[in-house]
Amino acid sequence: MKPASFSYRKPVSIAEAITLLAEYGEEGKIIAGGQSLVPSMNFRLARPETLIDINNIAEIQGVRDMPDHLEIGAVTRHATFHHPVTPCPLGRMLTKVVANIAHYPIRQRGTFGGSLSHADPASEWCLVATTMGAEMEIHGPSGSRRVAVANYFKGTFVTAVGRDELLARIRLPKLPEGWGTGFYEFSRRKGDFALAMSLAALKVEGGVIRGARLGLGAVGAHPQRLEALEADMTGRPATAETFAAIGEAARGMVSASGDIHGSAEYRMELVGTVIARALAQAAEDAA
Repeated sequence: MKPASFSYRKPVSIAEAITLLAEYGEEGKIIAGGQSLVPSMNFRLARPETLIDINNIAEIQGVRDMPDHLEIGAVTRHATFHHPVTPCPLGRMLTKVVANIAHYPIRQRGTFGGSLSHADPASEWCLVATTMGAEMEIHGPSGSRRVAVANYFKGTFVTAVGRDELLARIRLPKLPEGWGTGFYEFSRRKGDFALAMSLAALKVEGGVIRGARLGLGAVGAHPQRLEALEADMTGRPATAETFAAIGEAARGMVSASGDIHGSAEYRMELVGTVIARALAQAAEDAA
């Protein structure tokens, strides 16, 4: 199928894009990579009257390696992270994660900010943002504001970005040297939507966990950071037994939702496995 007819605008600045959003209101839709929007338009699930293409806005493209964080422009392609964009452990983490996003052609076009704006529960970048405590820079008619990731995701496909606003940049805190990272995703086939996935970061000294970050995605309405389990595993040995126990404990803390890809019950069965495997990868990386 083909999309319904639409008009097309291509701003060259954030200010111009915000003006166009105000002009077209609910009938205007931002497009960047288009990897989610265009299929929806082809099936007539979305019928915007005007597309506002932000690919020519230079100020929201690329990655800046800052002393304590990465600043990622919203229009930065997934493929940017095929190789580490920073020498710190965060760079290795992003490279591990990006290999699981859809397929190679999609990674060449899809964008980091588009993924966070779409807010699919199975989005790998949404899980990264949640687990790492990202900060979102959102621009609108009243200027810019920063929103912590804990206040950003409002539910499945729903975020704190208003209809007249634009997600411009994402800031990811860096991990200190000595941390290891792990990511494990389960899907029916390579490139399919994830049924469950986990992201982990560990600091291990003398075989003992001294610091942890742990997130779970593709199970509920949006990704979750499991801070209680981070505290629980700190001070415990970095062993398979500990990781299995943490995975089992997570099953008692989260709730799952089902869809055409997998039932809630099936996803709950996967929770312990993806967490234990992500933690094992992180411990190996830290070593």
